[in-house]
Amino acid sequence: MPKIKDKLNEALLSVLPLSSIILIILIFFVPVSSGLLISFAIGIAALIIGMFLFTYGADISTMPMGEAIGSYLSRAKKLWLILGSGAIIGILITVAEPDLIVLSKLVPNIPDKTLIYTISAGVGAFLVISFLRTLFKLSLRWLLLGFYAILFCIAAFVPPNFLATAFDSGGVTTGPVSVPFILAIGAGIASVRGTKDKGEESFGLVALCSIGPILSVLILSLLFKGKGSYSTVAIHNISSFSQAIGLYLHAFADYAKEVALALSPILILFIIFQIFALKLSMQKLLSISLGLLFTFLGLVLFLIGANIGFVPIGQIIGASLVASRLGWIIIPLGFIMGLVIVLAEPAIHVLKQEVQEVTNGAISARVLLISLCIGVAISVCLAMVRVYTGLSLWWIILPGYCIALITSFFVPPIYTAIAFDSGGVASGPMTSTFLLAFALGATNALGGNVLTDAFGLVALVALAPLVAIQILGLFAKKDAARTFDYKDDNEIIDYNWRVDT
Repeated sequence: MPKIKDKLNEALLSVLPLSSIILIILIFFVPVSSGLLISFAIGIAALIIGMFLFTYGADISTMPMGEAIGSYLSRAKKLWLILGSGAIIGILITVAEPDLIVLSKLVPNIPDKTLIYTISAGVGAFLVISFLRTLFKLSLRWLLLGFYAILFCIAAFVPPNFLATAFDSGGVTTGPVSVPFILAIGAGIASVRGTKDKGEESFGLVALCSIGPILSVLILSLLFKGKGSYSTVAIHNISSFSQAIGLYLHAFADYAKEVALALSPILILFIIFQIFALKLSMQKLLSISLGLLFTFLGLVLFLIGANIGFVPIGQIIGASLVASRLGWIIIPLGFIMGLVIVLAEPAIHVLKQEVQEVTNGAISARVLLISLCIGVAISVCLAMVRVYTGLSLWWIILPGYCIALITSFFVPPIYTAIAFDSGGVASGPMTSTFLLAFALGATNALGGNVLTDAFGLVALVALAPLVAIQILGLFAKKDAARTFDYKDDNEIIDYNWRVDT
């Protein structure tokens, strides 16, 4: 019961800050119809209940499933099984990721299925590379440096209309369905290996899996050079509470199907492992089944609340603010919204709990969350600068990644692993729905090109934690207290970082 209460409080604290900011804007700056306000209020309730059910369900379902599979693969010591499973897992958990489905519908002139399968193949390939990195103790920082160097070389030849889409794909792929499972697999493999660098090995899988989609979409975009266009989201004319409820109920079936498709590959994979390898007890299976039900309902409610309650409002606010004489206000407003939107991303809470557990509290979840909030706030602020001025994504993304990659050589390896994992986790459904809708509405009102000015927001949100958390690592290195060992390349170094406040 205490755990349920904690999860409910966590959901309230996650959703209410952003919702309060939006309500203040709607009341004092951008008046909307009472029907839209009712829809937004229902969306807030759906987000709170959805996040509570999702985070609680993930704790007792996808996390134990991933850890069990990761532990078995590591104990099996069969390279072909580990690598084959990695490729299959990467493809299956990505092909129906809700955020990816949304992105595929927005990208013009590339067929939806072509984009989805290309991205899924990229995740599968890089999950295999992640497993190899863990098994053969490869340095994460050198892998990141090498792959991002290749990535940027290819990006130099990509048409501008697709550059932002490619980098956005890395953020939306690692969503609320895939992140808990990937993190748990990493923790399971590291726990069986039992090495001194267990903390570092538990993370980094999401970091590498985020590269695959970017690289694969960059290559794909060289083949699809059409310009295309983006159509704004339709805003429903809601006049009563009953009409708003009817809209949500109508959407429930569609989103339930979408989430069922996203979770079913993980469930099928687990059943296969359970029959032939894991053989968990009936009590454990019942607990996992109940958790999956909570996860399913929670994610359905969360996506409905975000897409129906928040997306139209975001589009209206963005367009209305830039249409006024105070159009520049979207820049400081972006900072404020970025400061609190991280709290509303479901997978963030899974990540911070995993960090706290794996490091035995050496890296405080509170400090991690504060670092993420500040980093994302700055990145959303920069995204709004791009919307308002048309600044090229290159001027931010290239120096940002250079700083992140160079910094990785001056911080403890675990901070690099957590930082690059956080990049994929921070850019979740709230960013790809409300914030992106806000940017699209503002860009359309300004007469800009949404493919070059609005898209790229998710990529900047994914970039922010890479720098912010590694800066946290620099402070930790300076003021460290001894808590546990890290293995850096071929030397054991007693860094033992602790950051509590």
